[in-house]
Amino acid sequence: MAEARQEIQHYLKEQAQHVEETLRHIIPEEWDFPVKLREAVHYSLEAGGKRIRPIMVLAAAEAISNDPADVDAAYPVAAAIELIHTYSLVHDDLPAMDDDDFRRGKPTNHKVFGEAVAILAGDAMLTHAFYCIALVAKQKRVSAETALAIVEDLSVLAGAAGMVGGQAADILGEQGSTSLAELNYIHLHKTSDLITFSLKAGGRIAGAQPHQIEALEGFGQRIGLAFQIQDDILDLIGDEEKIGKKTNSDVNQNKVTYPYLIGMDESKAEIKRLTDEAKQLLLSANLVNPQRLLELADYLVNRDR
Repeated sequence: MAEARQEIQHYLKEQAQHVEETLRHIIPEEWDFPVKLREAVHYSLEAGGKRIRPIMVLAAAEAISNDPADVDAAYPVAAAIELIHTYSLVHDDLPAMDDDDFRRGKPTNHKVFGEAVAILAGDAMLTHAFYCIALVAKQKRVSAETALAIVEDLSVLAGAAGMVGGQAADILGEQGSTSLAELNYIHLHKTSDLITFSLKAGGRIAGAQPHQIEALEGFGQRIGLAFQIQDDILDLIGDEEKIGKKTNSDVNQNKVTYPYLIGMDESKAEIKRLTDEAKQLLLSANLVNPQRLLELADYLVNRDR
């Protein structure tokens, strides 16, 4: 067990380094726009983090195809989802939303660059994600049809019917009035949808069949929900130095969480149930190499940061 955990940690570290190298050069240096905006974008992009979503893109491509060219083609799309995720964090930290002072162990973007520049930095990352996907097709690393399908997925899963809708429901909900069904909606959209996008995108790039895309989608929904329930738990009992922000932030903001609604033991049981279902879906899809995704599932729901 310890050896398997060390192996997946090595994989995550190695892939995160590749993703970060891609991110450093993802915005063309010759583009002319204010230096302060460029600094604000890179400040948050280079602030670290687990890089789980872009790694999911790469791992899904590996699960479908043994061709290294397919994984190589996935890097710009991996960068795209990290741009989306990071923009969402920059906006989520703003005073009008969660009003956080620290993210990934560093002062939040608006604390360093001011609220206006932080908002614009988020806007820049959001729009640049779509450029990254278009670039893969333009370079003929995927077909235009595949790129269009990826753009459609991202538009839905990162937009009003996806992550943004989940964030809105999270802001509007509060302890004492939010039901378990409403909490599921929040977690599935605010967290699961970007993970689901990552898996589907990696699968599409590597030429997944429709039933495999469907299995990756189901896997992503369940692992994303389990991942967020684990986040709820860590907000209560996690180590602040490891997770890079204050604990009990959900409690202090009167937010509803799984432990609040169903208790700690039931929350842990739900994580196990969702993880088991996710693995079974993946194993039913006849993937070339599902092992890495299975290992990632175990790692994500047992993490301490």
